[in-house]
Amino acid sequence: MEGLISFWSFALAAAMFVALLIWRLGAGTRLDGHRLLLGGFALTACWAWLSAIDPGDPLVSYAETARNLVWVSLLYSLSATGEARQHGLRLVYGAVSAVFGLQLVADTLSLVVHSGPLVETETLLRITGAAGSLVLVHNLYGQAAPASRSTIRFAMLGLALIWVYDLNLYTIFYLGAGGGSALVDWRGVAVALTAPLFALGAKQEDGWRIRLSRAATFQSLSLLAICGYFAVMTVLATALRGTGWDWSGSLLVALLAFLTVAAMVLLPSPSARSWAKVKLAKHLFEHRYDYRTEWLRFTETLGRAGTDAPPLGERVIKAFADIADAPGGLLLVTDASGGLTSSAAWNWPGRNPPPGDMESSGDFWREVESSGRILELDAYRGRWGHPKDMVIDVPSWIADDAIAWAGVPLIHNDRLFGLVLLAAPDYRRALDWEDFDLLRTAGRQAASSLAEAHGQEALSNAQRFEDFNRRFAFILHDIKNLVSQLSLLSRNAERHADNQEFRTDMIATLKSSVGKMNELLARLSPQATQRAQRSEPSPLREILSAAIAANRRNHDVRLLGDASLSAVVDATGLGQAIGHLVQNAVEASPAAKPVTVRVAGRGNSVMVTIADHGCGMDGDFIRNRLFQPFASTKADGFGIGSFEARSLIAAMGGRLSVDSRPGHGTTFTIMLAAAPADSAIRRKIA
Repeated sequence: MEGLISFWSFALAAAMFVALLIWRLGAGTRLDGHRLLLGGFALTACWAWLSAIDPGDPLVSYAETARNLVWVSLLYSLSATGEARQHGLRLVYGAVSAVFGLQLVADTLSLVVHSGPLVETETLLRITGAAGSLVLVHNLYGQAAPASRSTIRFAMLGLALIWVYDLNLYTIFYLGAGGGSALVDWRGVAVALTAPLFALGAKQEDGWRIRLSRAATFQSLSLLAICGYFAVMTVLATALRGTGWDWSGSLLVALLAFLTVAAMVLLPSPSARSWAKVKLAKHLFEHRYDYRTEWLRFTETLGRAGTDAPPLGERVIKAFADIADAPGGLLLVTDASGGLTSSAAWNWPGRNPPPGDMESSGDFWREVESSGRILELDAYRGRWGHPKDMVIDVPSWIADDAIAWAGVPLIHNDRLFGLVLLAAPDYRRALDWEDFDLLRTAGRQAASSLAEAHGQEALSNAQRFEDFNRRFAFILHDIKNLVSQLSLLSRNAERHADNQEFRTDMIATLKSSVGKMNELLARLSPQATQRAQRSEPSPLREILSAAIAANRRNHDVRLLGDASLSAVVDATGLGQAIGHLVQNAVEASPAAKPVTVRVAGRGNSVMVTIADHGCGMDGDFIRNRLFQPFASTKADGFGIGSFEARSLIAAMGGRLSVDSRPGHGTTFTIMLAAAPADSAIRRKIA
């Protein structure tokens, strides 16, 4: 009965995989992976059929090993393509393939030598091969991109089921536990159940494009090393079982001695650690750098923000130092005179640019800018560098400083924004094409960040100048008004100098003018705050009376309405705005027509109107010219008064509107927030 189960079990597996083979042959083979998949189907079918008709034939063991080798080859073909394969990846797959190769040797020896240790060794090799294959499947699927996993999921599950079953089967045989024969009988069914999984996976084989990261390779190496260690120790224990030699103690002493020497050499010495890192990267991987990891770290360092983030210059240096394993660096830029200067430093132990070396520094800067090449300073000192590098006139303070190891130009739009000098790492090595390409590309990214920072700084400076010019234009307009008052005062002094009342008024006017000039100068200070920040409840009578008094000498200006009201204003700013509007009204009105300033309450607001009886303005002038700076109809006007008045009122939260028609005069209306106390009083009165 058990023989029939075993026969039909393996026969079913053979039939399933033959059907898969015929189906995929009809679809054709376009890639190496397609051919390996067909080979896996064919050898699995062959192994299953041989196991069905003669389970004890040595060809069964050969067919099983060949099947495993083909499936491992398929995994290897999926892991990468062409030159992208890593040396470490090849080592991992080579180790697993070597185990299967040893199986072939053991199978051959079993034909001529029949011994218990050889059978146990053969079983151990099968356990190790199955475990190693599962490690490869796990890391291939785990390290694949999320978009790729869906295309290989079913095929990886099928291979995992085959090798998990084999691992359990041979482990039970090695331990001598019962139930091994039953597992052998049903082994064909287990393999047959994987055929639908392979069929589902084969439909998506065109999307089988997988690339492993370095983490996957190191994980595979570490897991494989653990499996190999246990396999070797078990093989040795089996082979030396009966010799009487206490080999375990000797092996343990040798292992501890090796680990101790390695730790004494590598751990205390940064140079040894750097050397080991360089050699591992060189011999285990096709490329020196894990470009994805390096780029993510580089951009994260450059883009770091927050109060605890170092300045951009230091972040740029650190980003390059992390790439090249450099202990520090220096960022060089040019000053206004063209000489080199240090913009930032990060753990830089070398020299700084000396003063007075401008001429040679300028030539050096232009040569680096035009070539855009990475400066390998060790090659420059040793005169074995590239001819294009040797013609660059490197300043002596850089060439003579042994700490300076490499220079990375930061070029953006063909302009050199800076040069990063990197200090020599603990293990000093020559740069290769990978270093040049990565550092040059990273240099462009860092240059973009520096260019953006320079642009932001220039924009900030321009905004500060714009703010200063705006305040200066306002102040200049106010000075013009003061000059007009003082000119009138000087003309009247010639006629009324002997009048005591005039002299008293003149002294008061001069003191007021001096005070206003000091206030105007204070407004030019960079520490001057915005007027709106000083808004507070203030009575309007005093503010309006002072603004009207300055213009009442030559024209009749009347204050009407409830001037006892208070509003939330900046007293100085409101006085200036009212003064500008009253002066414009006086200049526009006939001498016999008074200018009126009226105050009235309106709900939670206070309304101040300035009305004249001048010629008025049309709608086009009001919309397009009235509040535009430097637009004036007066021959000696600056065109600032109305613009400044609206700006000052808006800064304190108010609103300025105008109503005017040609021939009917002009009325300016200012709406201000009423002071809370006044609002409460008005509500009680109502």
